[in-house]
Amino acid sequence: MSAFPAARPRRLRRSAPLRRLVSDVRLHPGDLILPMFVKEGIDAPAPIPSMPGVVQHTLDSLVKAAYEAVSAGVGGLILFGVPVAKDGRGSAADDPSGIVQLALRRLASEVGSDTVLMADLCLDEYTDHGHCGVLLADGSVDNDATLERYASIAVAQASAGAQVIAPSGMMDGQVGAIRGALDGAGFTDIPILAYSAKYASGFYGPFRDAAECAPQFGDRSAYQQDPARSAAEALREVALDVAEGADAVMVKPALAYLDVVAAVRAAVDLPVAAYQVSGEYAMVEAAAANGWIDRERIIIETLTAIRRAGADMILTYWAAEVAARLR
Repeated sequence: MSAFPAARPRRLRRSAPLRRLVSDVRLHPGDLILPMFVKEGIDAPAPIPSMPGVVQHTLDSLVKAAYEAVSAGVGGLILFGVPVAKDGRGSAADDPSGIVQLALRRLASEVGSDTVLMADLCLDEYTDHGHCGVLLADGSVDNDATLERYASIAVAQASAGAQVIAPSGMMDGQVGAIRGALDGAGFTDIPILAYSAKYASGFYGPFRDAAECAPQFGDRSAYQQDPARSAAEALREVALDVAEGADAVMVKPALAYLDVVAAVRAAVDLPVAAYQVSGEYAMVEAAAANGWIDRERIIIETLTAIRRAGADMILTYWAAEVAARLR
């Protein structure tokens, strides 16, 4: 029998200051990345009905919102573009005058020294069919032709001021193709944040409203990961991206895949990001609007859960709000 009295964990939970003192999982404003949408051809920010509080920005409103987020202490901004004209190859994605390139130049000059400017790299926002790559005659994605487009887009984004390139298309070999293109163009110091474990999820619905990128036929299950597969497949995807030169890796979505976040964290010594996606955001906002949950408490609880699972960085639409609250 032990000579010491039994430990009582509840002793360390008796007050808010005591719980705060012994907490071993903490959120910091610098851990948070704010996704932002910028749309060509509008003269005022356009609210997204399925994502209350989130808008498609004009260039001017984007800059204003970026200043507010940076002032709140967020770690980074990631841009998604919505062009006026779309075609089969997503020509606006690497056009020097394309909306994301224009936005990157503005932000680089305004806040580029105070935050990390990231650019999502995919084709779904730019193609008229809504898929993440160039299509073959049968409607399937041509992986190799898509890699050529990704390489060109990466160079265009880096040239415009992107400090991190974040490829999200889930094409085989995308990180290697982008790394080769960036290095060949002299952007050897630009890191790649790879969407390495991106699932064919039902949580993306509101995002597709925001980015106007719903597939015109079929879905993306042939190239995004199957939610019914274990974390082992995600780890293979992560290992491939790391071998091709990824500097950080991402799991998307976050909350339904915390087991994957934890497995990736245990497997790699690179920074791990998790994306708290549009559906996660929208569900909390809808429930809070109906008075069913404590909005602020749930936001912090969900972000803490993602951090606890092992994410170093969290992409969340609440980034600016939470960062301001944490400071």
